[in-house]
Amino acid sequence: MGEGGGGGTEWFRFTVYLLRGRWFQVFASFLIMAGAGATYLFGTYSKEIKASLGYDQTTLNLLGFFKDFGANVGVLSGLLAEVTPTWFVLLVGSAMNFTGYFMIWLAVTARIPKPRVWHMCLYICMGANSQNFANTGALVTCVKNFPESRGIMLGLLKGFTGLSGAIFTQIYLAVYGNDSKSLILLIGWLPAALSVVFVYTIRTVKVVRQQPNEVQVFYHFLYASIVLALFLMVMTIVQKLVSFSRAAYAGSATVACILLFVPLFIAIREELVPWNEKAIEKPPEVELKKEPSSPQFENEPQKEEEPNTKSCFLTIFDKPPRGEDYTILQALLSIDMLILFVATLGGLGSSLTAVDNLGQIGESLGYPQKTIKTFVSLVSIWNYFGRVFSGFVSESLLAKYKKPRPLMMTLVLLLSCVGHLLIAFPVPGSVYVASVIIGFSFGAQFPLLYAIISELFGLKYYSTLFNCGQFASPIGSYILNVKVTGMLYDNQALKELARKGIKRSEVNELTCIGTQCYRMPFIILAAVTFFGALVSFILVIRTRKFYKSDMYKKYRETLS
Repeated sequence: MGEGGGGGTEWFRFTVYLLRGRWFQVFASFLIMAGAGATYLFGTYSKEIKASLGYDQTTLNLLGFFKDFGANVGVLSGLLAEVTPTWFVLLVGSAMNFTGYFMIWLAVTARIPKPRVWHMCLYICMGANSQNFANTGALVTCVKNFPESRGIMLGLLKGFTGLSGAIFTQIYLAVYGNDSKSLILLIGWLPAALSVVFVYTIRTVKVVRQQPNEVQVFYHFLYASIVLALFLMVMTIVQKLVSFSRAAYAGSATVACILLFVPLFIAIREELVPWNEKAIEKPPEVELKKEPSSPQFENEPQKEEEPNTKSCFLTIFDKPPRGEDYTILQALLSIDMLILFVATLGGLGSSLTAVDNLGQIGESLGYPQKTIKTFVSLVSIWNYFGRVFSGFVSESLLAKYKKPRPLMMTLVLLLSCVGHLLIAFPVPGSVYVASVIIGFSFGAQFPLLYAIISELFGLKYYSTLFNCGQFASPIGSYILNVKVTGMLYDNQALKELARKGIKRSEVNELTCIGTQCYRMPFIILAAVTFFGALVSFILVIRTRKFYKSDMYKKYRETLS
């Protein structure tokens, strides 16, 4: 690259080029998404909230619902992304994340007077909703930068989100020790800091040329993330069997952070190739802000606006073919979206309920607290494997055999039924297997849902549509978690108190012990999930011809 001062200038130019390139943007997105999964740690710190604030299980599950509601209702972030630049979306999410979780930490550490229940619901909803701003900023931008590899990209990005629970666990054990209250503080400031650091990095890049080895590069990212996931899984198991010192926890967290930065070297390698070949003489042009009337995806064929454009309300039922750009109303009122809504309500609603109650499930079956934290980490790690598996395998089945992506959604929901039944009818050690199955199937649903929405309804309004698509999961969570699981659990706990002759007013915390605590709730969850699988299979039948066509043809024509 040159010598002396010239070499220094050349390296500076390359650094600027790297920071504005597609591949560094992918690495930055990995880090942001790795910090956007704090909601999956609710099972670790929910016991602290329940004990310090004196909640019963129904109240705790109400908090869990508002967490799920905030985490899955991203319409605000989607609409905001339609009219503001990405950096603004990320900054809003950063502020919401810190404010929400910091207030929860102040409450459980008694640094402020005991908040009312609705205050806590508001705080956790705000903190959880911030992850939608990270999703919208990083995930949507990456899909637009790599339209032909969207399934793989979604699997990787959501995979890092799945790993975030295990990553946070290693960091908080190293920094704060075995203190669940401090974990709440950590998930308040760290994700917010990541979004601020990369606030100008995440942006839509105008693709000059599609790289022939693009899929191979994503497989390199996959291998790096698998090494990280395996390391986290080994550490989770070892830390259960061996007592770690603070220094040992610090060493484990350091290795995890080093592995987390391996994709940076892959990004540098990929940007060095065109730089050295001088294939691209200047950094890719970057669009910082789009006018609301302009298409959001730069690579889509530009269509001249017709003089007499109809109102969006008049074209609701005049839908384009699948794969073309639907308006928001056309997509939301389509039969395909309704089918996705019902399948998601049953599938993700049941999975969220299982994840949120994992701590209390372990407690009811007599597992020690350290083992319960192992369950949460296993869910996080296998959440990752489910996400990358569904992203890469569904993309491979689609490319090679033209198999509809909703088919994998159906199979994943059937697998989830097995995990629910293992909790409903537990045997020694079955919760370990259930944690793996539920974590895997829960994680696998997200990339599939996001990819299916992008393929059926186009990318023009993807920021809003993918956030609307996951709206069913908090509704399912409220019905299944608060109204079914929480109430049935509390009823069992009250029966135990009555048998012992103890009045409800005489105990601070309502706790149920025994296999009967979660039997009926999880039988119901398994039945609801099975119904969701049947509904998902209807979408398989409806879209089989569409998935046999060349869906990505228009993107290749644009880049050629």
